[in-house]
Amino acid sequence: MSEQSISMNSHLKAFKTYQAQHFLWEVSENGRVATLTLNRPDRKNPLTFESYAELRDLFQNLTYASDIRTVVLIGAGGNFSSGGDVFEIIEPLTQMPMPELLAFTRMTGDVIKAMRKCPQPIIAAVDGICAGAGAILAMASDLRLATPEAKTAFLFTRVGLAGADMGACGILPRIIGQGRAAELLYTGRFMSAEEGKDWGFYNHLHAQENLLGEAQKLAGTLADGPYFAHGITKTMMRQEWAMGIEEMIESEAQAQAICMATQDFRRAFEAFAAKRRPEFEGN
Repeated sequence: MSEQSISMNSHLKAFKTYQAQHFLWEVSENGRVATLTLNRPDRKNPLTFESYAELRDLFQNLTYASDIRTVVLIGAGGNFSSGGDVFEIIEPLTQMPMPELLAFTRMTGDVIKAMRKCPQPIIAAVDGICAGAGAILAMASDLRLATPEAKTAFLFTRVGLAGADMGACGILPRIIGQGRAAELLYTGRFMSAEEGKDWGFYNHLHAQENLLGEAQKLAGTLADGPYFAHGITKTMMRQEWAMGIEEMIESEAQAQAICMATQDFRRAFEAFAAKRRPEFEGN
């Protein structure tokens, strides 16, 4: 049996040519950085049943990408996303029976699960309105950049719903703290960009004209790094939420040993010894 016939990489495929139906999908020339643009600027980029489903499927399938190493998530036209479309989602939901409502909320939750599980770091680049499900997409990303004009709100209570939406009650407190998360989830008020930066929701603030470039620059830096190890870091940050300290330390010991067994680890050492920049290949 040849080496090629037993390779576990045969299931991988390139996503550079992926044809998105409900948003824009652009990939850097080297195929490493994808930019996903929510593209309904006339309505502040709301989400629909169809765009939710495509986001879910895309992030699930990125687990099997042979090329994409990082994803930048941004909105078109000076806003990130206003959340679920009032007339294409909210109004139909008011007329659905409970089983269909549960199917919907599980589908939207599956988007967040897929974002958290895919190995690629996701960088949200937020400008303008970032509300409802839009704020959830930013929250579920691994890193968040914003402009000073960004306004972020988990405004579910304003439409008579709980702040418990798509993982917000579990994830948001871990980012900004229990008290601050409680304030945003109970009141539905907008968090300013400065508050978001001070509270740790946003990693950095950039001028509007620089936002996309800075996000893609950061994404490129991560993509050029040890991206197999980045995937391990992302996995461990998710899994360790439910662990005690002893389980955390043991799990990280195993994870780091896995990374030490890669050729990337040896390449990094050899590059350091030769005083040159390492080239990571993900194996």
